[in-house]
Amino acid sequence: MNCRIKEITKSDWNDIAEIYLEGINTNKATFQTEIPTWENWNTSHISSCRLEAILDNKILGWAALSPTSSRCVYAGVAEVSIYICKNSRGQGIGTVLLENLIKISEKNGFWTLQSAIIRENSASIALHKKCGFREIGVREKLGKMRNGIWHDVILMERRSKLVGIN
Repeated sequence: MNCRIKEITKSDWNDIAEIYLEGINTNKATFQTEIPTWENWNTSHISSCRLEAILDNKILGWAALSPTSSRCVYAGVAEVSIYICKNSRGQGIGTVLLENLIKISEKNGFWTLQSAIIRENSASIALHKKCGFREIGVREKLGKMRNGIWHDVILMERRSKLVGIN
């Protein structure tokens, strides 16, 4: 996919939020039930690691990191969020975004990226594996969707070969 990757800004929020809502509506991308405000999303994601994919001035997807802990010993560990608009899935946008997010995370000192992916989200699991993540565990019936169905979560991680202990 020949899209442009750039940092997410507040002016992009409406498009980012729309893609996030599409993910919510799949019932397999997140346990979130509502889109957060820009302010809440902004404060919960790492400012140096937020990317969007753009083609023909349209945002096709986004990826961002959020901290896993406020403890300083985990400063190099972050959680991945990645969402692709429904009309652009399966076209390689997720790969481009995640590969770029990995590069920028390493430039910012992150040695471990982790993801918690709902088991039924096989496309996201495959994407993460393609980009060097490995499955490290399963949390059974971790969360319930608004339809009342409980879901397992696959835990995945990627250790940097450039940052931290190798």
